[in-house]
Amino acid sequence: MKIKLLVIDDSAFMRTAVRLMLKDDPDIEIVGEARDGLTAVNMLETLNPDVITMDVEMPGMDGLTATRIIMERFPRPIIMLSSMTGHGTETTIKALEAGAVDFISKKSSFVQLDIVQIGKDLHEKIRYWGERRLRVSTAKRAQHCSWPVKALPAYPGGFRPELVVIGVSTGGPAIIPNLLHAMGHLTCPVVIAQHMPLLFTEGFARHLKMFTGLNVLQASDGMALKPGMVAVCPGGSDTTLRESLPGHLVSCVKSDPATQIHPSVDKLFRSAARLDRKVVAIVMTGMGSDGTIGARALSERGCPVLAQEPGECTVDGMPSSAIESGVVNEVLNVAKLGHRLRKWAGVRDKERI
Repeated sequence: MKIKLLVIDDSAFMRTAVRLMLKDDPDIEIVGEARDGLTAVNMLETLNPDVITMDVEMPGMDGLTATRIIMERFPRPIIMLSSMTGHGTETTIKALEAGAVDFISKKSSFVQLDIVQIGKDLHEKIRYWGERRLRVSTAKRAQHCSWPVKALPAYPGGFRPELVVIGVSTGGPAIIPNLLHAMGHLTCPVVIAQHMPLLFTEGFARHLKMFTGLNVLQASDGMALKPGMVAVCPGGSDTTLRESLPGHLVSCVKSDPATQIHPSVDKLFRSAARLDRKVVAIVMTGMGSDGTIGARALSERGCPVLAQEPGECTVDGMPSSAIESGVVNEVLNVAKLGHRLRKWAGVRDKERI
């Protein structure tokens, strides 16, 4: 069965480019095109596409508004085509929070378009989401009650984390704000590796700060990580952690051409495992298995590893991989993950944001 695709873009050039990029794929059929969000919404019931590609910035009803309406009325996978401008990245992040499942970045000028890379991303992501469809509620799947989890490590006198590291990919922009809100202000640094390209993570960090009121910022090379700080690893590169002096934790940002996905969760987790600190790792929604190797390194060091409940994830690949590898101590939904961190950190409810 062919995957039915609706292309929404105000640019006739881009709509033509998408057609040409997909014309040789026998499994994808473009069933309709629209030049603005309102036209697309009116076409949905008749066309019933499996997947939608959505431009971010359009006259009239823009991509963000259209995404919200579609996810309320006709929920299905929406892939944003985002220009890498300040406004474009901010709107893309808001669209991901509104329910879009993924995005493909493009330059602001057609002359700069990387047709080969965009075409590769389009094929891969349309096929992925077309085959799986979108799960539209937190009860998307029956809870799995027999995950192979390890017992939590025993800490005499209780456990007080000195660092929290979080790995997340597809679905992260929608769920990370809820996790940070649920956990509140912790007494240790929190470092988030969210798979994103360069230029998107700074806007993501700003958005998290506005939503939660926490001290959220994008990490930089050599930046000191202080208690209560939430650092988002910059996109397009990898972040590791080290102690410059005893008790002084800093981030190290470096691009590694050998790493396919940035920022690498495995690299972040493995660097945390080398620290002389009590570390908590959390593996959340995302495609693939990034984070499993790093989680194993932390688990072998006696650090607790938590995973988001797969049935709550937009894509359960990353947490399921970690769970099935036998390194996870607890499988919890986002609210309980936040509660677990608050409890370990000794945060009382009245101290929450």
